[in-house]
Amino acid sequence: MCELLGMSANVPTDICFSFTGLMQRGGRTGPHRDGWGIAFYEGRGCRTFHDPNPSAESEIARLVQRYPIRSLIVVCHIRRANRGRVCLENTHPFSRELWGRHWVFAHNGQLRGVKQLPLGAYRPIGGTDSEHAFCWLLNRIRARFPEPPRRPDALWRHIHALAQELNPRGVFNFLLSDARHLYAHCGTQLSWLTRRAPFGEARLMDADMTVDFQRETTPTDVVTVVATQPLTDNEAWTVMDPGALAIFGAGERIAALNP
Repeated sequence: MCELLGMSANVPTDICFSFTGLMQRGGRTGPHRDGWGIAFYEGRGCRTFHDPNPSAESEIARLVQRYPIRSLIVVCHIRRANRGRVCLENTHPFSRELWGRHWVFAHNGQLRGVKQLPLGAYRPIGGTDSEHAFCWLLNRIRARFPEPPRRPDALWRHIHALAQELNPRGVFNFLLSDARHLYAHCGTQLSWLTRRAPFGEARLMDADMTVDFQRETTPTDVVTVVATQPLTDNEAWTVMDPGALAIFGAGERIAALNP
């Protein structure tokens, strides 16, 4: 199984602290040695890094850890391969264009028979069930909404309904973004926390590192972090219910859809 990390913020924010904890699980404190990737939304662009090497040993991961790229939305993934060989094209997050926006997707789990589902304009490049599921999702979204829907909640309900279609095929935890919102779907395991004033200290589980966010933030900052498993041991994480879809925008959970 893989692990996911996402972030939504109301001001451009770096994810160096959380990423430092996650990268240790890619071969040091965890078994996810089969590659990693991360996507940062910056304005209308999306900056991505991928590496098929373990994140705990990756020079690219060390660069991301040290270089404070500030973003409103981040999607990150460390891989333990079960479908598809270990190679660059099979590292998450995957990216496609829809409605003139960058969409990114990262998945944790396995989906039986998903490659039998028909596709349209979007096709996989690699050999994972995850990328096939992403292409299937985007094809279905594009078929339902050739243009962006006027009501964002119509899109949210459609994404939730599509996730429910795939849930019976196995484990379907995923993070998805359309450059405007961060969508977090819990198939079996996903947690989140929101940091806001008054800020305090946070201590990583997987690295000897503590940050006092009171010194790193302003009183109006709001940042939500989503992870497969909590990354800190002194903060209150919210565990999502299986089948639930949470939508985050500007650091806040703005909607939650239950099965």
